[in-house]
Amino acid sequence: MTGGYCGRLLLVDMDTGRTDDMQVPSRAAERYLGGKGFGVKLLYDLVGPEIDPLSPDNVVMFLTGPLTGTAAPAMRGVVVTKSPLSGTFCDSYYGGHFAHELKYSGYDGVIVRGRASNPAYLYIDGGKVEIRDAGFMWGKDTYDTYDAIKAALGDNRVKIACIGPAGERLVRFACVDCSPHRQAGRGGAGAVMGSKNLKAIVVRGASAVPVSDSVRLMDILHRCHERARSRPNSHTQAGTTGAVDFANEMGFFPVRNYKYGTMENASDLIGTSPQRERFWLRDLACSGCMIRCTKHGILKGGRRRGLEGDTIEYETLGLIGGNLGLQRFEEVAYAGNLCDRLGMHTISTGSAVGFAIECYDNGLISRDETGGLDLRFGDSDSIISLIGKIAAREDIGDLLADGVKRAATALGRGAEDYAVHVKGLEVPAWSPRGANSMGLEYMTSDRGACHMRSWPISAEMSGESYPGGRATYRDPHGIGGLVAWQQNLSAACWSLVQCDFGRDVVDIEMALEFLSAATGMDISPHEFALIGERIWNMTRLYNLREGFSARDDTLPKRFREEPLPDGPSRGHRFTDEICDTMRSEYYRYRGWEESGVPSSERLAELGLEEMVDTSTMESTTIWNLD
Repeated sequence: MTGGYCGRLLLVDMDTGRTDDMQVPSRAAERYLGGKGFGVKLLYDLVGPEIDPLSPDNVVMFLTGPLTGTAAPAMRGVVVTKSPLSGTFCDSYYGGHFAHELKYSGYDGVIVRGRASNPAYLYIDGGKVEIRDAGFMWGKDTYDTYDAIKAALGDNRVKIACIGPAGERLVRFACVDCSPHRQAGRGGAGAVMGSKNLKAIVVRGASAVPVSDSVRLMDILHRCHERARSRPNSHTQAGTTGAVDFANEMGFFPVRNYKYGTMENASDLIGTSPQRERFWLRDLACSGCMIRCTKHGILKGGRRRGLEGDTIEYETLGLIGGNLGLQRFEEVAYAGNLCDRLGMHTISTGSAVGFAIECYDNGLISRDETGGLDLRFGDSDSIISLIGKIAAREDIGDLLADGVKRAATALGRGAEDYAVHVKGLEVPAWSPRGANSMGLEYMTSDRGACHMRSWPISAEMSGESYPGGRATYRDPHGIGGLVAWQQNLSAACWSLVQCDFGRDVVDIEMALEFLSAATGMDISPHEFALIGERIWNMTRLYNLREGFSARDDTLPKRFREEPLPDGPSRGHRFTDEICDTMRSEYYRYRGWEESGVPSSERLAELGLEEMVDTSTMESTTIWNLD
């Protein structure tokens, strides 16, 4: 390695307090790049199927990529762990400045295992690493945790990743708040930190990241900024809130626990314009980013007047707003802000609350069980109270804190009909009955229901071609290859680690130019896609070893058996025929058996034959972890 990497990972054992450095082999960089790629290989080697995600033997890893901390616009980091919510491989991404600071401290990542006997935080200051007492901030919300740490250290420049009360109480969809207020949200990494009594990781860096060719890198960056100026980005104008109108028009918007796909007056009530008029004050950007998708503001009126925070982005507008029947932006903002403070992801929180309301409506949950709450769609007071109960694990909140899959199993009596998840991970704010391809994306995503592994909706609707085929709107044929191809590219991009919102500026060719200038590695777009496919197959092998199979590549009953009652896709549902067609085509495109297991031939083509024996699911490590 000539640049881009620090060349070492930090290993922390919370049981003993021991910290060690581990070298990053050049072979690991060549085969897995960083970020997601490093994460899945390390998780496969470190965390087997017998390990409970909330046990000391699970690991939580904060990983960067070869472009992180350089001048290239790759401002994100990733938290990787075995999910306490789904039991799958879990990678959750965040922006801000924490990942850069970690790189400036001399590490490509941190691997934490074990459990401290008392609340603790990890302090990294250049070459100094300490495990310190966190008793003074245990129980504090994320906002107050930032203030407490900075006051205790007398340093406002440190970068922090922390959990809130939800993570401390092992809410299975607790998130990690970074930088501040950039969440590694999905899958419950915050609960894994809580299970280790790890309240925060605090980093102060002092070293620049070496690069192979700084002059070339700056030339590419200049062209990148010129391109950004010539290509207006919708996220710069409105963040992700502009998606509300599109989703609502097309019947993707989740309404009342995903029962409906459209919401009357959605744009007027919770879309872009109300935020700009009632909330936004200024734009904010993650480290090195030219997009500036975040809008910081203060509510200027109503009973929540004075509430300060960041953009209420699309997923929160969908899951806390439409999905719960909240029709005033200010109430959605307040509930979303509360989730941020408590350290709970808004997608899973909104889904859990929507599930509870529908169960309450159908007599499966009593008022005694809710602690006196009269749960109703559109009732912000009862919804906000229930969010607090989930974080505190009080009354029915204790059950909901384990996610809708476990909650439905515990309730029984048909509650499974209202649990909208895939592999235990709640469905995002893109109800899939409007587009077949999004249904397949949820079915096959490596961490459960996820809209970020691929974004096939626009390609399906426009008939866009991809290597090996072309998608046609509402035709299940041609969808499998599209989803698989996009998943491979995303896996590779998230190993750099690159932000999704900037890909129309930093396309694959430019990203690889940055990679070459930073590291000296010259990789073609074809080789890049193969690296992504290798990583995706490793996540599949990990999940297979955890007991998942083709039978888990399915959709919840709501989408399979209930036709969509409104919108342009009214009447559509995912029949067995549609699911079977898409799934089989997807497996064939990937070179997997009908059982969903990667074929030995395809693994050999990807250079994985020495890494994994699918008969035993054993891996040959390329890391020295002892």
